[in-house]
Amino acid sequence: MRNHYIPTVILAAVAASGCTERSLPVFTDPTPVSVPAGQPAVGPRLAMGAGDVVTLSWMERQEETPLLRFSYYADGSWQPAVDAISDPDMFVNWADLPAVQPIGGDALLSHWLSYTADSPYSYQVLTSHSTDSGLNWSEPVSPHDDGTPTEHGFVSSFPAAANTGMVWLDGRHTPDEGMTLRSATIGPDGSISDESVLDDLVCDCCQTDVAISSSGPLVVYRNRTKEEVRDIYLARQINGQWQPGVAVANDGWVISGCPVNGPAIDAIDDLVAVAWFTAADNKPLVKTAFSKNAGKSLSEPILMSSKAPLGRVGIAAIDRYSYVVSWLEKEKDGGYAIKIRGLTSDGKVGLVYTVGRTALARAVPQMLRVGDELLLAWTDEIGGLSKVVSVRVPISGFYD
Repeated sequence: MRNHYIPTVILAAVAASGCTERSLPVFTDPTPVSVPAGQPAVGPRLAMGAGDVVTLSWMERQEETPLLRFSYYADGSWQPAVDAISDPDMFVNWADLPAVQPIGGDALLSHWLSYTADSPYSYQVLTSHSTDSGLNWSEPVSPHDDGTPTEHGFVSSFPAAANTGMVWLDGRHTPDEGMTLRSATIGPDGSISDESVLDDLVCDCCQTDVAISSSGPLVVYRNRTKEEVRDIYLARQINGQWQPGVAVANDGWVISGCPVNGPAIDAIDDLVAVAWFTAADNKPLVKTAFSKNAGKSLSEPILMSSKAPLGRVGIAAIDRYSYVVSWLEKEKDGGYAIKIRGLTSDGKVGLVYTVGRTALARAVPQMLRVGDELLLAWTDEIGGLSKVVSVRVPISGFYD
């Protein structure tokens, strides 16, 4: 999903220092990056596409109508905001975030949620294409055609040849049979194909995530058993067909309601890493597991945090040997900190860094690696108004 280039100047510095190939990445102080959003604004989501094009999208209101806006990242700054989608039926939610995804050249794919009935839990996924950097958008289409007044959302998208793949939680069989995880392919003309069911019983409202490995797309999600065990699963798409999901780890977290806490995944070729939150046995933890064979098997979990984490994790590949994990953590003063921590594929774990804070427990921090820095964004609240915050964090300690 990205071009993982390694800056030559950093390589030279690392070589001169005599570090081994398993040295941890080093993060320096975060620098605020002004976001061209109004207030109130909520639900930032970072996305990267072909050519390392990066966007940040969020939701505002325009004359009381919900509006999806976005900005391109260039030269260390967020560029002037572009109004993308205005929909009077848009579902504005703190956890289920829309996106504007770069898909090559000036092309973009947006997705958002839109109410289908006069009920708080009846909404569909809608998508639209732009070929001119967001100035104009195609008529919306939905990747699902069930037409039921139920929940659909928590979308993740990925490149699929000239098309875009999409996975989402689909509630057409709730409440009798439970939430499902489904997938489809969307063409530039809005055509829908390759519809499939990945899992016929999953957690109702946890985020999904997708990465591209050497063997193809991988999706991670929170599964659900009839006994209410809600652990993290991974499904692989091989030759265009989704394989049955397998447990990333057997945490055994039994919880009767949805924790609204999904996993994150990133990959470079065969190396894959998954981060997630669990509170099995009433012990809140953030964990990571690695795969060195494109998701066929995973390592034993590596503990990243046991100090009052709320989860809402992110993960970003630094190079072929190291990653960084982010999460939200409760502080003693009642606020919440955005934490990051580096680790290597052989299990070495670095120091914990605080890169920002928020007054909101219901924040879903976002993180991407862009060149030799991390980009993060989240929602905060000041003076009773929500705002979108972004920082960049320089990284040193790369390997090719």
